[in-house]
Amino acid sequence: MIKWSKISSILGITAGIISMILWCIFSFVNPYSNRFEPDAALITFIMLCLPACLAILSAILQQRALMIVSFIWSIPVSLYFTLTPGIFALFGVNSLAYLITFLLMRANK
Repeated sequence: MIKWSKISSILGITAGIISMILWCIFSFVNPYSNRFEPDAALITFIMLCLPACLAILSAILQQRALMIVSFIWSIPVSLYFTLTPGIFALFGVNSLAYLITFLLMRANK
């Protein structure tokens, strides 16, 4: 029997950590911009980094509702970044990982 709860935890935590790392790169060492923009950093923190923290918490606690909230919360900005060239398209992959984690948690019930 496959332990879906362990797989979903690992996937959710990994996706959340990668999103937080990508947000740090985007905000502080962005290769596509020469300057720090506080407004963009704040908006992307709220729309990408906070859902990543919630996804990690959800994966640890195995709370499906929190994971779907993370997915819905992050998907608008993630879709925007997915359509851009470069490393930040990975935000879309991470949002997809949140959805897959939710589905794995649901399969485990």
